[in-house]
Amino acid sequence: MKAIISASELASDLAASRPPTLLDVRWQLTAAAAAGAPPFDGRAAHAAGHIPGAVFVDLDADLAGPPGPAGRHPLPTLEHFGAAMRAAGVVSDAPVVVYDGGQGWAAARAWWMLRWTGHPDVRVLDGGLAAWEGPLAIGVEEPVPGDFRPVPGGLPLLDADGAAAVARTGLLLDARAGERYRGEVEPIDRVGGHIPGAVSAPTTENVTEGGRFLPAVELARRFESLGVTEGTEVGVYCGSGVSAAHEVLALTIAGIGAALYAGSWSEWSADDSRPVAVGADPQ
Repeated sequence: MKAIISASELASDLAASRPPTLLDVRWQLTAAAAAGAPPFDGRAAHAAGHIPGAVFVDLDADLAGPPGPAGRHPLPTLEHFGAAMRAAGVVSDAPVVVYDGGQGWAAARAWWMLRWTGHPDVRVLDGGLAAWEGPLAIGVEEPVPGDFRPVPGGLPLLDADGAAAVARTGLLLDARAGERYRGEVEPIDRVGGHIPGAVSAPTTENVTEGGRFLPAVELARRFESLGVTEGTEVGVYCGSGVSAAHEVLALTIAGIGAALYAGSWSEWSADDSRPVAVGADPQ
């Protein structure tokens, strides 16, 4: 099963007799929003124009629990996530396509959540809404409720101790920007730096300037250069488990399995007892 879908493929699938469930997960995280500025209103953006049939899903409300010691975007309860997906029309045996505004991070978080909880057929629109050339609908869709019941374990998941272990014995990738990894700047979390042993692997380097994923062979070559070899246990983290999901998706496209540390740096750095490394050296 492919993890991504092109805009032309999506248009064809939507015209079929049984179109996929389509989820709009537009979301943004900026330093200004983190500092208290009004957040991006994905729901309003959806109502102003979306791919016909798409239902809006709120990343902060539906794909994450309340922020706290477990991070800025901890995993939601299964009960809450399942109810949100059923309300959005997700059906257990029908394909799902998710998209966002083009960055791909939010859509990847939705993809990861659905795959982790057992949905067998989920794809991300490569390039997001920016890649869509068809008409847009306005207003709010009223989907038929779905029947999806989440069962965790479909994809590997790490906690803080597990991430530390992968950094020692496997390959732990840090999907944030290089300057945050090195601790030169930290606009959001309590302290800058990285998990000792983690390797810098900004997720922005997995895509073209237009925001579409690099071909699988190029992604595989990139991850090999970062230390992925046959049999390597791979984990990924970022600031709060959103852009890291995008990196897990890129690894999947390259044919590489990887675990997500959902709490990520926002959880790790909140605990003073956990070590912090700075600079370009993983250690």
